[in-house]
This record gives sequence, C-alpha cells and structure tokens, in this order.
Amino acid sequence: MSANAKTEMAPARDPVRTRARILDAAKAEFAELGLGGARVDGIAMRAGVNKRMLYHYFGGKDDLFLAVLEAAYADIRDAEKALRLEHLAPVEAITTLVTFTWNYFLENPEFLRLVNSENLHKARHLEGSAVIRDLHTPFVAMVGDILARGEADGSFRCGVDPVQIIMSIAALGYYYLTNRYTSSILYDRDLMAQEALDARLAHILDMVHGFLRP
Repeated sequence: MSANAKTEMAPARDPVRTRARILDAAKAEFAELGLGGARVDGIAMRAGVNKRMLYHYFGGKDDLFLAVLEAAYADIRDAEKALRLEHLAPVEAITTLVTFTWNYFLENPEFLRLVNSENLHKARHLEGSAVIRDLHTPFVAMVGDILARGEADGSFRCGVDPVQIIMSIAALGYYYLTNRYTSSILYDRDLMAQEALDARLAHILDMVHGFLRP
C-alpha cells in the first residue's frame, strides 16, 4: 500500500476526530470565503482528507454548511450556559451576558461572518434545523427568567420581551464590529483601538441597563 493511500485511509480509524477536523476546516473555509466562494476541494485539503470521505460524513456542501452553523451556535450557547446566569442576581446576570456577548463576538469573528453568509442566503439552511430550535428555546427561556426575577425584585421594568432584549444585546455589538471598517472612515476613529472597544462595551451596558430600569 502506498504512503498516500495510508494517509487517506488513516482518518477513517477515528471517525469522531475526522469529523471534527472536517468541521474545523469547513468553518475556516466558509468564514473566509462565504458559502458561495467556499469549495469542497479546499475544505478537504484543509482537513487533510479526500472528498469522498467528506461526502461520506456530511453529504454535499450545503449539508456541511448547516453542520458548521449548528456547531457554531452550539458553541456560543454552551459558553452562555457556563456563565450560570440563573444563579446571578438579575442586574449582574444581564451585565455578565452583555459583556460575554461582546467579548465572544470580538474573539470569534468567524461566527459573525458565518451568520452574515447565512443571512445572504435568507437562512434557508437554518430554516428546517431542529437543532437550532432546540438550542435557542432554552436560552430564550433563561433570559425570560432573568427578566422576570428582575421585574419581581424591582430591578427591571415590566413586560420586556426576552427575544427583543436578546436581539438588542447582539445588535449593539454586531453592527459595530461588522461595520468597523466603513464606520472608522465615516467617523474618523480607530474603532478597534482598545480604548474605543472599552468605550463601546460601556455604552452597550448603559443602553441595555437604561432600557431595563423601571
């Protein structure tokens, strides 16, 4: 057996690891080039597998893109769970969630690019995903519980929709980061300087807490 054949066959002995390598490679390819620009050949090369093995694990490119999206959303939801927000006082819980979301976006720019790409395709991959619904339903419920506890102890105003506050927290960081190049020109500021990033987080916190106050 040739050395090349051994190389191609080796990953099959560890399917979990091989699948993870393909997912990591696909995430990098899709984040860099978008769904339209990404190529199965490029993903296979990054993962060190042949195309046949990639198709075996994930099917076509669209199936692989959905798997990458589901893994990306699972990652951020798992990280949010680790914050144990349900054990924090309401104001502290919201502060922690806002700070986490901002830092996660900063540290994981590929997540924002993947979301951008899926929006360009009108969320046709996520539309039928039971995984995504299973990930987000408990998250919305958790934020709803934080708001209810804050309403009960007088920290928050009444009747805040948890979906609206989740989207607002995300939007306040998402827009800033995805438009940082154009906004830096328009406003003649280095929006990625540490001082500017710190000021933006402080502003987001002020916005969210100001809205939630009774």
